Amino acid sequence: MCKETFYTRPQLRVNTLLSEVVAQFRREAQQKASSSSSEQQAAKPGEVPCDICTGTRLKALKSCLVCQESYCQTHLEPHLTKKDLKRHQLIDAVENLEGRMCKKHDKLLELFCKTDHTCVCVLCSVLDHKYHKFVPLRDEYEGKKAELEKTEAEIQQMIQKRRLKIQQIKESVKMSKCAADRQKAEGVQVFTALKESVDRGLKELIKEIEDKQETTEKQAEGLMKDLKQEISELMKRSSEVEQLSRSEDHLRLS
Repeated sequence: MCKETFYTRPQLRVNTLLSEVVAQFRREAQQKASSSSSEQQAAKPGEVPCDICTGTRLKALKSCLVCQESYCQTHLEPHLTKKDLKRHQLIDAVENLEGRMCKKHDKLLELFCKTDHTCVCVLCSVLDHKYHKFVPLRDEYEGKKAELEKTEAEIQQMIQKRRLKIQQIKESVKMSKCAADRQKAEGVQVFTALKESVDRGLKELIKEIEDKQETTEKQAEGLMKDLKQEISELMKRSSEVEQLSRSEDHLRLS
């Protein structure tokens, strides 16, 4: 009897201590959940609201495909702590959870039919899609996601190539403009020099023509002066001849 009491009393104290620790842990967890809930923001337009919140509906973090409900951080806690709820499949919060259920069998769409390229439930796989090829919906999602990521990488690479091409074209246009500006400057310089040469040649030509004209005029004036002198002398001689011809003096005519 004494031996049983010796072992029972310490065990009771240990159990009591454990109960107090658990109770304290629960209180702290509730306080933390309450504090986290107060820090969360109400769901904005376009965001998925919590299906459990009353009054102000907070932004949902996860959706449960089994419960067909979306939960904020506070109301998500049971799915993270309770053994039965831990088995439920959680995904990032989405709307239209009913669209993830088979309308014919009211079961979760968790398989992908490779033959018909559609999502099906377990009953569909043995009834309506018998002998078809199936993969888990998650595996199909991962495969499609990998393909999309590959496609996205290829698209980004194509975008990068085109951006590089645009940059090369810009550099080419810049170089072409610099060359055009240089050619224009050289052209202006050449034609300016040519114009100066033409103007200088034109002045020289005009001066040469004017000098020749001046020489011609001087020569003409000299000739006309000489001719006028000769005319004057001839007229004087003519006058003398006329006088002699009118004279009756025979001695003067001989």
